[in-house]
Amino acid sequence: MPISKIVKPVSPELIHLTVLRTQRLSGRWMRVTLGGGEVDRFTPMGYDQWFRLFLPIGGEAGLERVPEKANKVFGYLRFLRIPDGERPVMRNYTVRAHRAATADAGAEIDVDFVLHGSAGAGAERAPARRPDATAGPASRWAETCRPGEHVLVIDEGLCFNPARGEDRVVLVGDETALPAIAGICASLPASASGRVVIEVASQDDALAFPHPAGVEVQWVVRTEADAPGVGALQALRGLELPDAPFHAYIAGEQALASGARRLLVGERGVEKDRVSFTGYWKLGAASPASKTAREAAARPVA
Repeated sequence: MPISKIVKPVSPELIHLTVLRTQRLSGRWMRVTLGGGEVDRFTPMGYDQWFRLFLPIGGEAGLERVPEKANKVFGYLRFLRIPDGERPVMRNYTVRAHRAATADAGAEIDVDFVLHGSAGAGAERAPARRPDATAGPASRWAETCRPGEHVLVIDEGLCFNPARGEDRVVLVGDETALPAIAGICASLPASASGRVVIEVASQDDALAFPHPAGVEVQWVVRTEADAPGVGALQALRGLELPDAPFHAYIAGEQALASGARRLLVGERGVEKDRVSFTGYWKLGAASPASKTAREAAARPVA
């Protein structure tokens, strides 16, 4: 029987959460820690667990109008009927880390954001205080959000299916896949072995993460002349693969995900059922945003 490509979430329901704190990890990385609200309803699954994140770009009143199944076709159509100016921005993100509740604190979820562009002058945590704002709405929100703000999430489960193998892995991605790859490595058994290739825009973006001793991590710094994914594909082409069957996982820019799969299956002879791949974004294609979100990303922060 073929192994499923994905692992479904335990509870795909809308969950209300609150921003607890933020932390700048580097010039282009911001960590937002979520909790409070209904965090106890979120079931951690480890690996590359991902979710739909709804951000109150047009104000928190819009969050109350998000339909229960906004991640499904009919629910999404209802979501789009929320008036522009109120409709939240919806994006996909990965659980970087989950900490269970203790006697002194509630459960917490870390979400790491790659910052694109600038949030504009006045953004207190912006690395460069420029008079323009070039960041997208999610990046801008991560850079400027404050404790107490509310968001919604819908759990979507895993793209890395442990049933395809955990003992030997090959993990490939660009910087947008770093949280997922770090989450996978944190969930692997200590005896796991394999190779990791992560392409980043600069050495500053190469955030170290724990991984089994037998898993080797290779960082590829993208050159200005190369499109995203080119360096990672070149590294994968020359990579020494494990001798025994392994589980390959590729994520990031769409051309990287599909190109790496073709390389492994077509050129390196890896079985298709051993490869999990997902395109997080596409070069030159912006995610849709409401007029309000576009205007918010273009004006200075108060």
